[in-house]
Amino acid sequence: MDIRSTLAAQQYAATRPATAPKPVAGGTEAGIAELAKDFAATLTQGEEAAKATMTGGADPHALVQALAQTELAVETAVTMRDKVVEAYQEILRMPV
Repeated sequence: MDIRSTLAAQQYAATRPATAPKPVAGGTEAGIAELAKDFAATLTQGEEAAKATMTGGADPHALVQALAQTELAVETAVTMRDKVVEAYQEILRMPV
């Protein structure tokens, strides 16, 4: 067996699959809090870019990019909310 293929196999086995969730220190609550902070930061950046563009301090391209990021963050939050509500309703429909 070639040494390069052995090293490649070891490297492959040692890496975390892309689909596996990243471990969060502090549990789920810390992960949710971090997501909320990231969401708020994205909204703040969009507002700051809009203000800077209105006062002439930023180019329109930066505004479009910030608004696209904000739109994606809001759509993601709405989708997550819908999934949580759907799961809750499914739990309520379960027979006891």
